[in-house]
Amino acid sequence: MADEGDGKEDKNRHDRELIELLNELRVALPGVQVLFAFLLTVAFSQRFVDITSNQKKVYYLAALCAAAATAFLIAPSAFHRIQFREGDKEWLVRFSNHLSVAGLFFLACALCCVLYVISDFVFGGTITLVSTLGSVVLFSLLWFVLPLMRRARS
Repeated sequence: MADEGDGKEDKNRHDRELIELLNELRVALPGVQVLFAFLLTVAFSQRFVDITSNQKKVYYLAALCAAAATAFLIAPSAFHRIQFREGDKEWLVRFSNHLSVAGLFFLACALCCVLYVISDFVFGGTITLVSTLGSVVLFSLLWFVLPLMRRARS
């Protein structure tokens, strides 16, 4: 009888964790979709021809990272739909968590690349270096380093 109770507790925990994960993705997805849409339109604007070859390369890298972020952040929903009622929520939650972290990594990369292109186009020089490195440090600290430090302590 105790085993049945533990199994039900595990099922409830997995259900709750999956709901939490999918809710978190609902926050990240609109941002990455808007960023990707913005990047798609920029290439067709009149001033795009004015950017340097290096800016075009970083812009393209930003678009690739935004596409990868979109793929990784939407993948847990696709997995959930395909795995629906297969009874493997523990694996689904664990794997989807890895996909989500990868998606956030690519989103951070895309945002840093976009900031580089914008700051280099508008200002150039030191401001580009400071704003790009500052964004890399900010996203790294807030999205990865601090949570991993906290995880290591507990």
